Amino acid sequence: MRILLLPGIWPPDVGGPATHGPDFARFLVGRGHQVRVVTMADDDVTDRPCAVETVSRRNPFPIRYSVLAARAAQFARQSDVVYVSATYAAAAAATVAARRPLVAKLVSDPAYERAYRYGLFRGTLEEFQSAGGAAVVGLRRARTLALSRARTIVVPSEYLARIARGFGVDPARVLVVPNPAPDVPPSRQEPRPGTFVYAGRLTRQKALGIAIDAVALVPGARLVVVGDGPERAMLENRALRAGLEGRIAFLGAQPRERVLEELGSAWASVLSSDWENLPHAAVESLAVGTPVVATSVGGVPEVVHDGANGLLVAPGSVDAFAEALQRLADDPALRARLAAAAPPSVAAFSRDRVYGELERLLGEAGGT
Repeated sequence: MRILLLPGIWPPDVGGPATHGPDFARFLVGRGHQVRVVTMADDDVTDRPCAVETVSRRNPFPIRYSVLAARAAQFARQSDVVYVSATYAAAAAATVAARRPLVAKLVSDPAYERAYRYGLFRGTLEEFQSAGGAAVVGLRRARTLALSRARTIVVPSEYLARIARGFGVDPARVLVVPNPAPDVPPSRQEPRPGTFVYAGRLTRQKALGIAIDAVALVPGARLVVVGDGPERAMLENRALRAGLEGRIAFLGAQPRERVLEELGSAWASVLSSDWENLPHAAVESLAVGTPVVATSVGGVPEVVHDGANGLLVAPGSVDAFAEALQRLADDPALRARLAAAAPPSVAAFSRDRVYGELERLLGEAGGT
């Protein structure tokens, strides 16, 4: 097949979607497909498993989005199918112009993300689906219009599937395909005593301040933060105010291999998000044999099972999060039991199995 990928972000950008794009492209190339990527970027991309075309984010949004749609249409005409994981309106316009089928992967509700980013809505994802206000309603309608072009809408969790089936698209087109576990053996290194690791984007959604304040309440605990994002400066200041100087390290964006090494060296990874779908970081942590301490939001409980391969707490509570971290610090047997159960718990999320299913769906849409 000739496949066009529209991922929105790409390394050196960080986060689950930035990991997914090049990893899936590499899988498809290895399977003999012709793959091209069109994405937005601040600078030159750092991972090229196939041809990658970039549109500069330095241009104002209306200009760069229009350029992205035009380039996507150009390359869509040379493709059998288009796979989009962001920039859904541009993908819809491009595939209409090129008369090519579209498969969309959702990692969240793009209308909700935009409304939250611009301060138009501050409630939950569930509340957003029925909220009033012209701007909010307009964002929901634009989202549904773009997604209605997709032959298949892939979501990583049953949680998001339930929400997406209420968007106004054909519910039968919404299919659950989980995020893949990395194809690596569980870590055999001895975890660093008292070390917890966060890996991912530093955004408001992740509510990492909760984890930072919680670590400050656990004597001897240390936090390693791998990733970057708009909240970094604020979080660094928060760590200083919490008295964590010398007990917290902000490593910035790192290659995936380094991310997995850091996760494998931790007592546990932490995820204190206010809302989530099914985070790549949780799956990666479990795959390398590291338990997860997370808030029980969105699709997280579908992969992190309280008392089995990690610990779940209610969102927004520093004390509850600190209590969970302290449990691991006080109970080596609990840590060992959770760690032993972690890799088997994501065995069904193998890279070949998940990407093989996505490849099949692309083939069906493209008529091959």
